[in-house]
Amino acid sequence: MSDTLTEVPAQDETGTSFYREGDAIADGAAPGGPIADKWATRTFESKLVNPVNRRKLSVIIVGTGLAGASAGATLGEAGYQVKSFCYQDSPRRAHSIAAQGGINAAKNYKGDGDSAYRLFYDTVKGGDYRSRESNVYRLAEVSTQIIDQCVAQGVPFAREYGGLLDNRSFGGVQVSRTFYARGQTGQQLLIGAYQALERQIGAGTVQMYSRHEMLELVIVEGKARGIIARDLVTGEIETHLADAVVLASGGYGNVFYLSTNAMGCNVTAGWRAHRKGAYFANPCYTQIHPTCIPVSGDYQSKLTLMSESLRNDGRIWVPKSKDEGQKDPREIGEEDRDYYLERIYPSFGNLVPRDIASRAAKNVCDEGRGVGPGGLGVYLDFADAIDRLGRDAVASKYGNLFDMYERITGENPYEVPMRIYPAVHYTMGGLWVDYDLQSTIPGLFVTGEANFSDHGANRLGASALMQGLADGYFVLPNTIRNYLADGPYPTIEPDDPAVAEARGQVEERIRHFLSIDGNRTVDSYHKALGKIMWDKCGMERSVEGLTEAIAQIRELREDFWANVRVLGSAETLNQSLEKAGRVADFLELGELMCIDALHRNESCGGHFRVESQTEEGEAMRDDDNYAYVAAWEFAGLDHEPVLHKEDLDYEFIELKQRSYK
Repeated sequence: MSDTLTEVPAQDETGTSFYREGDAIADGAAPGGPIADKWATRTFESKLVNPVNRRKLSVIIVGTGLAGASAGATLGEAGYQVKSFCYQDSPRRAHSIAAQGGINAAKNYKGDGDSAYRLFYDTVKGGDYRSRESNVYRLAEVSTQIIDQCVAQGVPFAREYGGLLDNRSFGGVQVSRTFYARGQTGQQLLIGAYQALERQIGAGTVQMYSRHEMLELVIVEGKARGIIARDLVTGEIETHLADAVVLASGGYGNVFYLSTNAMGCNVTAGWRAHRKGAYFANPCYTQIHPTCIPVSGDYQSKLTLMSESLRNDGRIWVPKSKDEGQKDPREIGEEDRDYYLERIYPSFGNLVPRDIASRAAKNVCDEGRGVGPGGLGVYLDFADAIDRLGRDAVASKYGNLFDMYERITGENPYEVPMRIYPAVHYTMGGLWVDYDLQSTIPGLFVTGEANFSDHGANRLGASALMQGLADGYFVLPNTIRNYLADGPYPTIEPDDPAVAEARGQVEERIRHFLSIDGNRTVDSYHKALGKIMWDKCGMERSVEGLTEAIAQIRELREDFWANVRVLGSAETLNQSLEKAGRVADFLELGELMCIDALHRNESCGGHFRVESQTEEGEAMRDDDNYAYVAAWEFAGLDHEPVLHKEDLDYEFIELKQRSYK
């Protein structure tokens, strides 16, 4: 269990001693031809499964957020036998419920020049030209169907006076395309998907397994055929088999310990698949959200997001002088304020993409002009909006967000500017998938934040909900049938050697956790890992810092397997045991993230290498050497991971340095 590469050998600036390079990888599922025709071509070319045969085919879906719930509802409605799993006590508690600001769709309701192509362009540019063209265009194309689907389900989107659906702007774009339900869009969308899923549970096409955690992937004859799961209430280890497996298990932002993610969010489902042969793509691409409530003390276990929608009407500033950071902001005159985003990026102002807004906030705080405790904060000020629109109008748009802020901080944002600072929010990396959303393991499909495919090196705001629902409602149901059409596959018995091996691995791992009987808590290791990751693989990365981080993570992981203390037993509810498995996987993932960040000797989107920046301090890409997806193959803890490169060929968008000025 504890075998590991502990020594850090000498290496060059790309860390080549930490990995070895394998064969190139390519997406063989996307059809050729004009980009606007690719999705229609693929859906027509995909094999069909007649309704009678669908009843004979089974699919396991891990995760019940927007991607998983929508996929379960849609596949169940189509007639497939679906087993749906979540570790929460209800699908309604999936982390998608925490999304606040909105969901993008190229409806052009405002008549301001939006289109599917413009959404496609904004997404590729926002991701700093490190996403796959074919997948992104499909996402933009399908976006309009999502809104119609959700309205039909009764999702209460905000509406204008005349009754039409309202839109607002989000970072990185110059049009209004974001549909919203005050500051609780994710909650309303998830309720819609949840109701659709529950309908299929009632109809008998979907079996729901809540409070179950996937701990291993079952592979038989090279194909994904099931999972090993633990009942989190009874501790029972269960075997579940099917014709295909779908992972919709979310992102891995909790590797940083402090993040905006729910504390239960983890990488275990994806990492278990990675260990079985699924390539992990671009793990270093993590998103730092600029609009979060600053850290208030060492006691915190998570951070709170304030919706990016607030940047529509709130103005971001810091004092011009270092001496005024602790003054009451209402006593600082306009002439003494630096609205730095409006000054540096006049075309986009406060609506620059998240990576740019986050680095800009860090820069002014590093200069000593930050506000609040420790100087780690900037102001988000609504005084102008209240003067222009009136307090009631501002409250109607953002009232629940303002109330949440006041409950947490004790400060009234109608009267005193909010204080915000960047925090880990989303992960653009994930398991590698082709155009069909199939991983490198046949029969294993990956949707939503769990895959890498749509957002490049930086996700535009309001695009996470769009991808989750696009994948679940419209993409996966059309692509997985091409695989299932070759079924039903041979029946797998629970005592099959491959099944028994996977189950044995889970049972041995649990026994090992409980037998260590060390002297450190699981949380202490998670917190230590998070500090390493934030300090050295967070908002800024460098050769020196990343090299140190790899050595420190290896040392921490070795100590974990020798000294962690897991209380309780395996045959009951045991949250300490749950956390131990998740942190063990985070310790392995953290090292790969640092290796990926070290090998990519360029800056792009959320990945900012201090060695690669312009004279103005902006991210500087190296398209000649790094215009590829980095897909990593697991080779064992005692061997270097293998890098497979998927070249990114831009046929429909011109590669150029981003500018939001």
